[in-house]
Amino acid sequence: MMSRATLDLWVGFFVALGCAALIFLAMKVGNFSGLNSVPTYVVEAPFDNIGGLKVRAPVKSAGVVVGRVAGIRFDAQRYRAVVRLELERQYPFPRDTIATILTSGLLGEQYVGLEAGGDVEMLSNGETVAMTQSAVVLEKLISQFMFNRAAETPAPASK
Repeated sequence: MMSRATLDLWVGFFVALGCAALIFLAMKVGNFSGLNSVPTYVVEAPFDNIGGLKVRAPVKSAGVVVGRVAGIRFDAQRYRAVVRLELERQYPFPRDTIATILTSGLLGEQYVGLEAGGDVEMLSNGETVAMTQSAVVLEKLISQFMFNRAAETPAPASK
């Protein structure tokens, strides 16, 4: 039979292990990069509509995470959202790269997708991605579908 002190030690060990597991999961869910000090460069991309894009959202190219959204601000002169993208230096992109806001699944999280162009010049720190495509807003699509359906319906014949 275990003594009271040994039992208390084991309970304390499992409580500490459980707390460590919860902290680890919270950091994974929150996209916390932690101590990963990967060299990066920052570019900006202006969008007409960013939908529900959030800071720390992934930046992907060909399905691979190549960076994170570092910040979002509103440009009051052009009335556009400007998204700061922090890209890993090991992934250089051509200057004619296209940035698009995409959604994982039907109602999943939004992320920035980069489609590389064919320019020989690469984007460097502080530059702006010239070609962007805004987020597809589900409500807009539904309303367009409904209005198009209403327009296609023939008017009732008058007597």
